[in-house]
Amino acid sequence: MTTTLNPYLNFLDGKAREAMEFYQSILGGDLTVMTFGDMGMEGDVGSQVMHAQLQTDAGFTLMGADAPEGMVQVTVGNNVSVSISGDELDLLQGYFEKLSDGGTVTMPLDKQAWGDVFGACVDKYGINWLVDIYETPAEGAPAGV
Repeated sequence: MTTTLNPYLNFLDGKAREAMEFYQSILGGDLTVMTFGDMGMEGDVGSQVMHAQLQTDAGFTLMGADAPEGMVQVTVGNNVSVSISGDELDLLQGYFEKLSDGGTVTMPLDKQAWGDVFGACVDKYGINWLVDIYETPAEGAPAGV
């Protein structure tokens, strides 16, 4: 069983792929990218990044996504979230409940199209949190992309 804590960056103007490739050129490692189109969305948003994950040889994990207008409200300064992910359902549900207590749930913890249980909230201090509970534990990989 694993649980990881990772920074999650949101990008404006469709720059997520470019930025994540830039970070890969510096940090090395393997980059995986899933677009909104991969989840069935069409139009301009289809080519934008829904989730990117850079897993470096040094053990760093950096995640990111585009923030399409009307879908995610992001401004420079609040474009960073903390992502907790893993396969421990009860533990992660408890984290989500406690982090959202006194704050705002922006996406209820629920089963998602990619198979995981996912939710988002802003805690009472204004920090953005993402909780992703893997559908199937990933061997040696901290995220289910």
